[in-house]
Amino acid sequence: MSEDLKIGPDGLGRCSWATATPELGEYHDNEWGLALTDDDGLFERICLEAFQCGLSWLTILRKREAFRQGFAAFEIEAVANFGDADIARLLADPGIVRNRAKIVASIENARRSREVIAELGSLAQLIWPYAPPAEAAPRSFAELPTVTPESRALAQELKRRGFRFLGPTTVCALMQACGLINAHLAGCHARERVDLARADALRRLA
Repeated sequence: MSEDLKIGPDGLGRCSWATATPELGEYHDNEWGLALTDDDGLFERICLEAFQCGLSWLTILRKREAFRQGFAAFEIEAVANFGDADIARLLADPGIVRNRAKIVASIENARRSREVIAELGSLAQLIWPYAPPAEAAPRSFAELPTVTPESRALAQELKRRGFRFLGPTTVCALMQACGLINAHLAGCHARERVDLARADALRRLA
């Protein structure tokens, strides 16, 4: 068994990063990789993955509720209407990552998301067609790419549409988090559930 897979006290296998803290364990078991298709949910992940650049995901998780309060629960329409006063408010909020460029990018990404929804009906209709074919379960983290052809293509399309802070590596992480790519290791108890949710999402969006 790979060192990247750990067996917990409950006898279940997990990707080893999930055993580092309770927050990571909760996120791994109940959220990471489960198919996400609703607009505000996808927008939240777009924002949080962008804020995570250069930081640990645990830092973002611990600030997530503050982010939700500051960004109007990541309701696209609300954030799209943020102005200079909101930027100043967020820059003064110690509960979030106070990076002006990323705050401004999140507001712009809300506006671009609103445009996508008006054109295609949902963010999922833009993002999910880039889901790659299902592959064999990785046995170690070394087998997990940080960039894929699909993440490059989606990043390029998002950039063309005016989205910010979403390069191929960030988009690959987004695709893993939202269930387009199943990045749970072989032997991880969550992998089968993520596969089933992914297949169901692809059927619904076809």
